Parts: sequence; C-alpha cells; structure tokens
Amino acid sequence: MQASAEPIIQCENLVKIYKTKDIEVLALQGLEISIQQGELMAIIGNSGSGKSTFLNMIGGLDRPSAGRLVVDGQDLFKLSERELVLYKKKTVGFVWQNNARNLLPYLTALENVQLPMLLDASAKQRKARAQELLRLVGMDHRMHSRLNQLSGGEQQRVAIAIALANRPKILLADEPTGSVDAKTGAYLLDVFRHLNEELGLTIVIVTHDPNLARKVHRVVSIRDGKTSAERIVKQSYLSRLQDVGGFEEETHDEYAILDRAGRVQIPREMLQALGVSGNQVRMELEDGKIVISAPPDKAE
Repeated sequence: MQASAEPIIQCENLVKIYKTKDIEVLALQGLEISIQQGELMAIIGNSGSGKSTFLNMIGGLDRPSAGRLVVDGQDLFKLSERELVLYKKKTVGFVWQNNARNLLPYLTALENVQLPMLLDASAKQRKARAQELLRLVGMDHRMHSRLNQLSGGEQQRVAIAIALANRPKILLADEPTGSVDAKTGAYLLDVFRHLNEELGLTIVIVTHDPNLARKVHRVVSIRDGKTSAERIVKQSYLSRLQDVGGFEEETHDEYAILDRAGRVQIPREMLQALGVSGNQVRMELEDGKIVISAPPDKAE
C-alpha cells in the first residue's frame, strides 16, 4: 500500500537515558524518524543501537527522556498513565519474538485471539472477529488447536492475530522471525505484507533478518542511538515485491541521513575501507559531489 502524506509517527531529537545506581546508559541520542501512515518498514541496527528502545517507546512501554514523540496525533510525553493504557489498547498492537509473551498455552488459538476483546465486545462479536483475524493470517484451519499443537511459525501467526484484535492503527513487531527457520520467516513476512495491503495497517518491524529488507518499502538503520541511513525500495522492484526469491540485484536505494546540524554518520566499515583510523577525514567538493577520503600522511 502507498503511504499517505500524513505522518502517523513523528520522532524529533528523541533521547533515552537509562540510569542505575552506578551508571547511565544513553540508548537514544537525538533520534529523528518520520513514519507515514500505511508504511511497511523495518528498523535495523546492531545490538545496543537503540532500535528496540525506540519500538518500546512507540508502543508506550517506555517513556522518552527528552525530545518529541507524537503518534497518531498524541504526544506521548503528555499522556497520563490512564491515557497511556488506552493508547496501548487502541493505537498499537505488539508482536514479540518470544511466543510466551503472546500466547496462553492452555487456550486454543481462537480463545487466545478473543482475550483482548473480553471487555469491549459480546461473545458473538469476539468469536466472529477472532475467526476473521485467524483467516487473515492463514490460521483458520488451526483455530481450535492449543499451543503445544502448533509449530513456532503457526504460534507467531496467532500472535499477530492477537495483536490485531482491538483494531490498532500501528502494528509493532520485535524480531518476529528470530525464532523460526528461514522458510517460515519468509512466510511470516508475506503475512505482514498482506496485512499492510489489505488493512492499510502501518507496520514497523525491528529485525536482524536480511531477507526482510527485500520485502518492505523502507529500511531505517539506527547506529549509536541515531538514524544513520535509509534504504527506499526502487520503483522498478516494487511491482515484483511479492515474488522476491534469489534476486542478486540491489532492491533499494540507500541514503545517509543528515541531522539538524548537518551532521552525517559514516559507517565504520566504510571508514576502515578508506584507511581512516583516527577522528579526521578529508572532505572536498568536486563537480557537485562531496568526496570524503583519508587524510594525507602527516609525515608528508
């Protein structure tokens, strides 16, 4: 689905500091991301880069230390605890990597999906909604199965249905393919793409899965708590998105991200390839291009 012009998530100069008795950890250092309504996107980064911290803040599970975070017109800094509970219930749905956080093992798939709706719908409405969601994720044939009768991929599909039970506007997924094999992971990504297209759902996925980048519209890289790069799917490739297999071609165009002060992060592997070992680089404007190179040997 094509994203609309109106951002549903706006993050400006977002900072998150975790404090313990002896240490402070800066998880986000001025993160800036704008996510459009209806986007299907992935957030990638090394462990400790801040990507899961950001996802938790969108989900209302953690509070920012500074900056601005507006989701669906709601400033998360200003929400009371009661308003935050309602936000988590109605605006966002969360899918975890660990199935134990998604499912109750003594209930069937159908019963699990009905749980979030217990206070807001009649028994008949809950059952009809749960059946429809299980159909959407390709699990209607296993709706009466319990947790121990389902494979890991099947459990994760049920977890996706649970996250959609209260009709959220945004679906958040934290490493949803991390505990399944490659074939099952590819199928799960197809489920996300189908939901994005059929429901117009905004979907944000944190992942280490390189194959996922080939099935989403935009990939945002976070490095050291800041947005460092974006990869946008090529239009020539978009029409073949559903047929992704073993293509060797580049599927996305990559862009470095400038912060408000005009700073840009240069990936460490690029600096190493240039032979840069210190904190200085040579930067020149040549034929309308900025060229970055290693500084000349100081001995010369």
